[in-house]
Amino acid sequence: METNWSGTYTFTGRIERPDTLEQAQQVVADAARLRPLGTRHSFNEVADGEVLLDLTGLPGEPVLDEAAGTVTFPGGFRYARVATWLEERGWALHNMGSLPHISVAGAVSTGTHGSGTGNGSLATAVRGLTFLAPDGSLRRIEAGEEGFQGSVVALGALGPVASVTLAVEPSYRVRQDVFTDLSWDAVLADVQGIMGAAYSVSLFTKWTDEFSLWLKTRLPGEVFDAAALGAHPAEQTSLAEGEDNTTKQGGVPGAWSERLPHFRIDSTPSNGDEIQTEYWIPLERAADALRAVRELGPRLADALHITELRSVAADELWLSPGYRRTSLCVHFTWQNKPTEVAGLVPAVEAALAPFDPRPHWGKVFDRPASYERAGDFRELARTVDPQGKFRNGFLERVGL
Repeated sequence: METNWSGTYTFTGRIERPDTLEQAQQVVADAARLRPLGTRHSFNEVADGEVLLDLTGLPGEPVLDEAAGTVTFPGGFRYARVATWLEERGWALHNMGSLPHISVAGAVSTGTHGSGTGNGSLATAVRGLTFLAPDGSLRRIEAGEEGFQGSVVALGALGPVASVTLAVEPSYRVRQDVFTDLSWDAVLADVQGIMGAAYSVSLFTKWTDEFSLWLKTRLPGEVFDAAALGAHPAEQTSLAEGEDNTTKQGGVPGAWSERLPHFRIDSTPSNGDEIQTEYWIPLERAADALRAVRELGPRLADALHITELRSVAADELWLSPGYRRTSLCVHFTWQNKPTEVAGLVPAVEAALAPFDPRPHWGKVFDRPASYERAGDFRELARTVDPQGKFRNGFLERVGL
């Protein structure tokens, strides 16, 4: 049986892996019900269905349009491939997720993000998408066209993504500094200030201990003086036991593509055997939300690997968890203890309920959020896919 990346979700559908775009079109045309399947970094049933179409093996090369400031490539490409290709030519993306191993189409379709109070999620770089329509034909939509803002974070409901066009900018350099022993008092006193202290910021905690602070400073730029808050510089830090799997730290400058992700492409990302949940809350309410979850700290300890806090700028994408609000993303990497996690998720959601949490679409959650543009999205999906070929149980569960 095929599982997700961490082995904690088993897919139920038949997987098709076409070698060409034409073969993929025929698979779509022939299927009664079909879902796109990327690099399997989801932790729930969002990508599951009767037939699962894996486009990660399709051939192709990126096409750079310097005048337009864009790059276009097959949607199944991983971020590592695109980022390396761009950096070799002096270009860059505005943001990267913690793992460069994930497919671009899958990441943007589920609202996956990097970090930075001034940086939109990965989906905000999208300038165009080519979908496989229910009859197997190609359907193109570009920024500015009607329905575009509902088509980017689309959860596979509008069809598999054959190609993606992203905005690019000139290459830049980043240094990564890690500090330890940042106190709860310091964080709660100025969550917004700390999350805005560098181009990309992450805070790590187990809720019963102090924080580690990861600063990714875009150069030229001054490094935030975390020592003034009582934190201490750390040595190289690994996020997986027994392996140094992180990108270069210690303040050593490097290409954006080798510093913005947490994990190196040539190593095992994160812990692997794990379950993940994540909730986006308004950044201005972050301190109170963290206090609420902190009260659960002792209950969480036995099932939790780590929690990471990141911030993401507001956007206008209909189903983005960052829709019209700059957010603090509270991410839980759990041990593979499904029974324990199933009992803890409702407790976390109850603690965050006063802060209108929006769960990450690809993680484990109980309560779906309400979205202002959900009705518009449902209408868009009915227009694109009137027979419901691309629907599945997940879309029903979350009311889309």
